[in-house]
This record gives sequence, C-alpha cells and structure tokens, in this order.
Amino acid sequence: MAIRWESLSIWTKKVILILTKLYDFNLGSVTESSLWRSTDYGTTYEKLNDKVGLKTVLSYLYVSPTNKRKIMLLSDPEIESSILISSDEGATYQKYRLNFYIQSLLFHPKQEEWILAYSLDQKLYSSMDFGRKWQLMHERVTPNRFYWSVAGLDKEPDLVHMEARTADGHTHYLTCRIQECSETKRTGPFSRSIDISSLVVQDEYIFIQKYRDPSNSTVENQVFAAVQEWNQNDTYNLYISDTRGVYFTLALENVKSSRGLEGNIIIDLYEVAGIKGIFLANKKIDDQIKTFITYNKGRDWRLLQAPATNLRGDPVVCQLPFCSLHLHLQLSENPYTSGSISSKETAPGLLVATGNIGSELSYTDVGMFISSDGGNSWRQIFEEEYNVWFLDWGGALVALKQTSVPIRHLWVSFDEGRSWSKYSFTSTPLFVDGSLVDSGIETQIMTVFGHFSLRSEWQLVKVDYKSIFSRRCNKDDYQTWHLHNQGEPCVMGERKIYKKRKPGAQCSLGRDYSRTVVSEPCVCGQGDFECDYGYERHSNNQCVPAFWFSPSSLSKDCSIGQSYLNSTGYRRIVSNNCTDGLREKYMAKVEKCPGKAPRGLHILTADGKLVTEQGQNRTNIQLDFGDGIAVSYANFSPVEDGIRHVYKSAGIFQVTAYAENSLGSDTAVLFLHVVCPVEHVHLNVPFVAIRNKDVNITAVVWPSKAGTLTYFWWFGNNTKPLITLESSISYVFAVEGMNTVTVQVAAGNTLIQDTKEIAVHEYFQSQLLSFSPNLDYHNPDIPEWRQDIGKVIRRALVTGIPDEQILVAVFPGLPTSAELFILPHKNTTEMRKSSEADLEQVVEILFNALNQNLVQFELKPGVEVIVYVTQLTLAPLVDSSTGHSSSAMLMLLSVVFVGLAVFLIYKFKRSLPPALPSHCSESSPRAQKSSCDLLQQIV
Repeated sequence: MAIRWESLSIWTKKVILILTKLYDFNLGSVTESSLWRSTDYGTTYEKLNDKVGLKTVLSYLYVSPTNKRKIMLLSDPEIESSILISSDEGATYQKYRLNFYIQSLLFHPKQEEWILAYSLDQKLYSSMDFGRKWQLMHERVTPNRFYWSVAGLDKEPDLVHMEARTADGHTHYLTCRIQECSETKRTGPFSRSIDISSLVVQDEYIFIQKYRDPSNSTVENQVFAAVQEWNQNDTYNLYISDTRGVYFTLALENVKSSRGLEGNIIIDLYEVAGIKGIFLANKKIDDQIKTFITYNKGRDWRLLQAPATNLRGDPVVCQLPFCSLHLHLQLSENPYTSGSISSKETAPGLLVATGNIGSELSYTDVGMFISSDGGNSWRQIFEEEYNVWFLDWGGALVALKQTSVPIRHLWVSFDEGRSWSKYSFTSTPLFVDGSLVDSGIETQIMTVFGHFSLRSEWQLVKVDYKSIFSRRCNKDDYQTWHLHNQGEPCVMGERKIYKKRKPGAQCSLGRDYSRTVVSEPCVCGQGDFECDYGYERHSNNQCVPAFWFSPSSLSKDCSIGQSYLNSTGYRRIVSNNCTDGLREKYMAKVEKCPGKAPRGLHILTADGKLVTEQGQNRTNIQLDFGDGIAVSYANFSPVEDGIRHVYKSAGIFQVTAYAENSLGSDTAVLFLHVVCPVEHVHLNVPFVAIRNKDVNITAVVWPSKAGTLTYFWWFGNNTKPLITLESSISYVFAVEGMNTVTVQVAAGNTLIQDTKEIAVHEYFQSQLLSFSPNLDYHNPDIPEWRQDIGKVIRRALVTGIPDEQILVAVFPGLPTSAELFILPHKNTTEMRKSSEADLEQVVEILFNALNQNLVQFELKPGVEVIVYVTQLTLAPLVDSSTGHSSSAMLMLLSVVFVGLAVFLIYKFKRSLPPALPSHCSESSPRAQKSSCDLLQQIV
C-alpha cells in the first residue's frame, strides 16, 4: 500500500488544508483518507478525520473562489454519495447526502452560494445554497462543456451555457437559467447542431464549431484562434481577431500542438506576463520545430538569439537563422510544479524556460535559460531541468532539480539567475513530488512535499525564507530598466521604463512597490499597424487585398445619405498606444455612401432563405426560383430577412433575380444545387488484398439520392488525394502490410469521412466459416459486435501462431457467417515455396479442428457456439501470379488444441445506431430543406 498526494489548497495567509488517500494496490481502490489542517502555515497540522466522520473516505477538496472561508469536500463515489460543507476555513463540517454522484464542480465567479455539479451519468445539477439542495438542469451534457454567464454579455447572472445531446442524437448549444431550466425555457442561440466538445465560453466570447477544429484564447478584447487545416496533423494556423472577435487575420502558420493529460489540445503559444504584446510560439518549418518571438502581438516574428557563452564562460557558436535558442512553452498541468516556462506580472521582463541551443527544439539535450529583458537576450542558468519559482514579487528565484532520485538541496538567486546559493532544506534526501510557493511579501514560505523512500509515508517540509532577506529594500537598492525590442525603445506604441531591484541586493520588496516609472506614447510607425481583414502583407511590407477579397464590398450595406468606414488596408494593432505619425494615413476613412443604379446584383442563400443584394435601396425585385414559381417585390430592401422558398425535390435550379429602379436595372443568376445532406458514409473494402493487383473500393452513402457528390480518396501517407465524382475506385497497393484507406465525401457544405484498413500480401489462404444457429438469436448486426466476435474466434482457433497471421471477418446480416484469412509470416523471395507449404499445413490443421467441432466459445453463460467450415473443400491459395516463387518461411511453432477455448464477451449489449433523418439541403452555405428518399441500410 502507498499514500498518494491528492489535493492541497490555501485560502488565507496561514491556513492550509491537505487531503491524503491510502491506496490499496491489491484491492485497486482507495480504502482510507485523511484530512489535515494547519493554522500556522504548515508548522503544525491537526488531523480532522473525527470531524468529517471516521469511516468517511474523501475524494476531492474544493475552496470557494469568492469566499475562501467556504470549503466543500466530496466523498468517494465508490463508497457513498455525499458532500461536506464548512463555512469556517475547514474547522467544522456539515454532511449532506446526495442522490447522484458528482464528477466535477463549477463555482459561480461572483455568487459564492451558486454551484454547478456534473454527475457521473452526464447530468448537470445546480445549487443556490452552496450544495445543500440540488435540482436537475439537463441530461446528456457534454463533459466540461458548461459555463456560467459572462459578465457584460449576459443580462442574467444565473444564466448557464451548456452543450448537450438532444433526443435525436445531435449535439446542440443551449442556454437556460438555473431556476427556470425546464424543457420549454431552454433556448438554442445557434439553431443548427454543432460538433461535440466544441462549445467554449471565455471572457466575453462564445465559440462553437461546426466543421473545423479551433482552439481559442482571448487577449485584451481580442481573440487568438488556432485553426487546423485539412492538411495539418500536429500543427495549427494562428489567427488574431479585431476587437469584436468577428474578423480574423493570419498571425502565424504551422504552430506546434500537443495533447494534454485529459486529451485537450495544447497550442505552443505563450504570452509573456507583465508586458503586453510579447508572445512566444513554436513553429514547424521543414519538419523542424523552432521558437519565435513577437513584440507587436503577432505582426512580426523572429528567432531567439542564443546566449553568447555557456555556463563555463566558453563562447557559443550559433549563427541565425541556422542556429538559435528554442524553448518548451507548455504550462504545467500540475499546480505543484513550475512548468517548462514561467513569467510573472509582478516581475516584468523576467522569463525562465527549459530549452536548448541548435537548429531545432530538442526533448533530450535541454537546460534552463533566463532572460532579464523581455526575451531580447538570454543566459543559461542550469544544464539540466529544474523547477524554478518566483519569490518576493519576483525579486528572488528558487530552484529545485527535476530528478527521479532523492535530493536535499535547493538553490536561491538574488541577481536574476547570475549566481545561485545552495541551501539544504532537509537532512535526509527526499523524493520530491512537488512544492507550493507563495509569492507574497509577508509569508515568504515554501512547502515541499514528497517521501523519503518508495515505501515510506508522505512527508511535508516547510521552508521559511525570512531569514535570508536581511532587510527591507530602500531607494538605493533599485535600478531602472528600459523595455525594448532589439534596441527599439517603442514597444506596442509606448516607451516604458521599469524599476526593479538591483542584482545582488538581498532585501525584501515592500507592499507599495511600484514597477513602472515612465510610460509615454510613441509616434506611430509602420510596425504599429497590421493588415486589416481581407488584406495580406507582401514582401515590400505593403498590405494589398487578398485574391478572395473585394474592398468595394465594405459598402454593400450602405444607403444614400449614410456613411461607412473605408479601410486603407491597415489597422492599428489592438492595445497599441502610439499617436500621430502614420496614424492619420492608415486610419479607415469615413466616406459617404454613393447613389447608383442597381449594379453587382447577386443572389445568395442563408439559413434556408434566398437573399438578394444590390447597391441601391428602394428597388423593385423579381425572383424566378426555377421550379415554376416566381414572385415580385416592390421597394425591396437588402436589409430584410430574405425570401424563404422550399424546394420539393433535389436537382439543379436556375434562380433569376431582376432589379430595377429609376436609374437602371441589373440581373443576376444563381444555379442552385439542392441536395440531401449526407448523413453517413460506409467504406466497403476487402479485408485482405493481393499486392500489385487491382482492388475495387466502394463508398456507400446515406441517403442514396444525395445529388452530386465529390469523393476524396486518401491512401496510406499520400499527401494528395484522388478526386472522383464516382463512388467506386480501383487501386493497386504496392506495399505489403496494413494499408489505410480514407474516403471523404463532400456534398455542399457537408464533409464526412470513413477509414478502413486492408491487409496487403503476395499470397494468402481464406476459408468461409459458419456457426451453430444459436449465435443468430443474439446477433444485433452492428459493426462493434462483429468486430468482437471476430477477435474471439481468432483467439479460439489456434495457439502458437502469431496473431498477425490470423484474420477473421464477420459479415453483416443473418445467418451469421465469417471468412477466415491465413496470412504469411514473412514475404521473401528465397523461401516462397517452403512458406506456401507451411501455409497449407496450417490451413489443413485448422480445417481438421473445425470439422471435428473443436473450436467453440461461450457467448454468455449457458450459450456455447460451435465454429465450423461452410464448404467441404479448402479455399485455394490466393496469389498475385502463377509463376512467382518469392516468399518467406512460415514458422509454425505449435498448434495444440486442448479442450475448448472459452471466452466471455462483455461488449454485446450495444445500442443500435439512431435512425437517419430524412431532410434535404442545398449545397450553398446554410442550405434550405427539401424532401428526399433515403436508403435504409445498416452496414
């Protein structure tokens, strides 16, 4: 048995609560828990088990973010479902039973009594009295996709944003108030279904996803959105928005990504704390990851200059752009480690990070680096990885070595890492699991926790730094620091001078310590402006319209007598405070809306409605929908909601619009392709194919009458697809082994895909299998069940033959049947004939066993299923050529049948797929509905 660290929380300057658990590895569960409380900041601890119940096993500890005196404890759901509530900093508790099991809690950011609870069965509950009473809000809620109301955006503070599955199986974005969350009071701000786990509510923005996979973060009324294109696997393109979060421009391409411990996407983008506009990002260039820095919020990026010398003072030969400094930019998901990079708002310009010097980012040869000037220059401080924390508002640094061996020393620096003093924090070496550092000015205390040996109990070590701060800093202990970008003093349109402690001054900072001495605006230069939406920066540093953007479209909603802002192609970087200079030249110009005859009339579709647009209001419009119906409108305005029209059948229709006013007329034509939305695609491929021979591959879509479809065929690691308008394709596989085939089907604005694997060999044997009739009674005819049965049959067939040589494919439909494939062990030219003979021998043994009813398995207790051959003759040897003699020897180690191979399957009880909807949509964006037949077939 071992004690495992679970939770540690601090909410006053002296009180610490610690929850520990005793995990029994023999039972595979937590058998005991202990709650500890300290009121003198870790000097002494009191055990509170008698106050929470001696037999109560606790699982989680929560502290109210708005009232640190309020504590909530959750019991272990495997034992009981209850919560314990404290209102006196954890001194006493009241216990409340629950009729559901809590998985996670979400506290309201302002109301200390309001809590959302997510249960193990995906239900969302709410409480307005700190957990004493609960009421159900919604079922089938997506994990971690529920949020409290956004201040300034939502009028009701008790509004909840959530992502949930509806009865039809689709995922929707819903909102409701915690007191009024009945079925009739829930609203859907976005009417269509969304991608699962895509709802994100952050700051004053709400994100939902329909087709792409964005990750989002907000910075000073702006949004950074990381979007993964179809040809990207482990990188994202980084876009930055305007202040409204509506129009996005490209900031950096191919930013590295990774997955966190909970499977969430993590983008290698880091915002330097304390100085606005400075970001670090890891970008992939020619299969190499390199670190870049920007000082103007993504407008310009450059590589990091490596340190001039190493720790020993030897010169470092590293010339840009072939060699530079690269940093790991992941924040720690463990609150008790420092992460690979850190900075503090209270210590502007100071960055500490793990990294390496070279042509690309390395994960092996790493050290620790520090910058004292906001990333302009760097110094190496350690040759190995360390956890580094900021003490005393960032005026001092403390470091603990990241190692799997026990340690008893830590290092402290008062000169921004130029020199380090070694201190012993324990007499006996300690396996360090983590530490808690309070960066405040009064406590100056660090708590290190770990264990003395792999079998010892968990230990706490309190480290008090008061004694090494000899005195309070005075004015002679400070110096000024000028923020700059490679010598340029204006950063984000400002010239800033900071005050910080002189390196080596071993004194503590005061509570009233002020860091900014001078802050004055600069004259606007070209570097203070980025390209506006629809414009791209060319090599001459000029912003020109992109090929897809028409600047004249800015006045499309403009009416006579009104004005609009006509962009010059530039916009000042958000939060940039420059004045005068080029500001007047690059600012958008206010212009009067011109009066003109209808020109540029065009037709578009939106939300199932036809909308016409033209350059002049008060225009008469005539619309012919192309299906025998036409309408006329007098004084039609483009700001109206559009014209709704329902097509009764799929097909291509010519929609004609004619606009006329006193100044002239215009005509527009739109060919509207009305299709059924593709709901599902099934890729039909053989289980085994012969190398260098044609293989027929078919994609079956539902509904069958979906109109014109485009098929994108991806084979293996090919970077370019084969594109066809047919649902079948013939392909030759040249590489033996498992080959991946993916088909993407595009219908209008819908894109779905399916992926299958094919085993490709020079030759193989196959045999049809049948089963005793009792298997048909339990056959739900779903793919997951067939896969499970295939695995069980393969395990029941033989012993001594590698798994990769046996493949069993169970066919859809009744009666239940399957095909057995016996594959070669290797495929070399010299051993072909011998390998074929061994393959025949294996098939003969399997055939005899099947005919003697030696292959059986237990479907469930009392249901024995017999596997036997369908035909009385062996299937012929399948080969790619009659005269080819290249193969490898199949090493048959042993084939021994001892009694029956009995296996239990626990995945048979699976629900059938939901019924497919029968609506249709046209291929333009936000397509309108029409009726269409469906092919009702389950594969």
